[in-house]
Amino acid sequence: MPKERASPHKLWFLYLIECQDNSIYTGITVNVEKRYAAHVKGKGARYTRIRPPIKLLAVIEFSDRASAASTEYTIKQWTPLQKREFAGKHPIV
Repeated sequence: MPKERASPHKLWFLYLIECQDNSIYTGITVNVEKRYAAHVKGKGARYTRIRPPIKLLAVIEFSDRASAASTEYTIKQWTPLQKREFAGKHPIV
């Protein structure tokens, strides 16, 4: 029986979204475009269904889910000002 191939390595992304109430939503995903589109359509997180997104502020790449989730948890503890300063240092390219 042939050996199973390991699945291709997936990159994970942490992203920050500015919402209509000036709050900053932080999330992780493997596909930022698809996930942001879901937020815009009101099919993303409950947070962005209540507070519709204005724009994507930052996207940071991680080699694994654990690192992305750990950073997401840390950033979610920050104030909106700290999140904006972080996003300013990580502009979308």
